[in-house]
Amino acid sequence: MHAFIIEDDYLIAKDLQDMLDDLGFTKFSFARSEDAAIMCADEENIDLITADVRLLPGDGVNAVEAICVKRNLPVLFITAYREELEERKPGAIVLQKPVKQQDLAAAVRWLVDGVRV
Repeated sequence: MHAFIIEDDYLIAKDLQDMLDDLGFTKFSFARSEDAAIMCADEENIDLITADVRLLPGDGVNAVEAICVKRNLPVLFITAYREELEERKPGAIVLQKPVKQQDLAAAVRWLVDGVRV
C-alpha cells in the first residue's frame, strides 16, 4: 500500500513513515509544500494521504482539496492545530500532534479498511 505524506517537518514525516511501515504500507511519497503535494499526487497511485494543516509554504487543507477533486482518497489530517481544522473542515479525520502509534493505527484501519476500533 502507498502512503502520501504531506508534512513540512522532516522528522515528523520520517516518524509517520516508520509508523505506517509498521501498519503494512510499503511505498511512500512525500511533499513539503502545497504546490509540491498537488504536483506529486497526479503521478502517484495513492492508498492514503496524511496531511499537516499548516505547511511552509502553503496549506495542507488546500492541497488535499485540490488532490481530491480528481479522485476520492482517504485522508488523515495530522496537526497541532486541531481546532482550526475542525472549524475549516468539520467531520475531517484528524489526529493531534504528537501522534501515538495506536491512534494512528486505529485511524488508518477506519479510513482504509472501514474498521471501527
